[in-house]
Amino acid sequence: MSKKNKVSNEVVEDAMKMAKATQKPGQTKEQTKLIAQGIQKGIEEYKKRHKQKARALDKEKNKLQKKAESQAQANTELPEEAREAEVIIQQSKLAWGLLGLSWVGFIAYLIQSGRF
Repeated sequence: MSKKNKVSNEVVEDAMKMAKATQKPGQTKEQTKLIAQGIQKGIEEYKKRHKQKARALDKEKNKLQKKAESQAQANTELPEEAREAEVIIQQSKLAWGLLGLSWVGFIAYLIQSGRF
């Protein structure tokens, strides 16, 4: 049993519309049908390539997710002191950032109010 690609009616209709739109005077119906078949094959090839690219992107995405999960597991296996040190460093950066932002806002307020 050979697997034959079945083409949707929509693709066939689109191909025939395009072939009729580019039809030249004196062109026979057979020639138009051949052109429509060529267009149809082009659409099929485009869809096939698009599916292949989508599959490749999904595979790459899954690899990245697995890698991220394995790194997350590696991070959870760190000693308790190391995890606490990371949290403290992140908190201090946040605190300094908020302090700097508040000073910038305070200075901007003074300049805008005309007191500085």
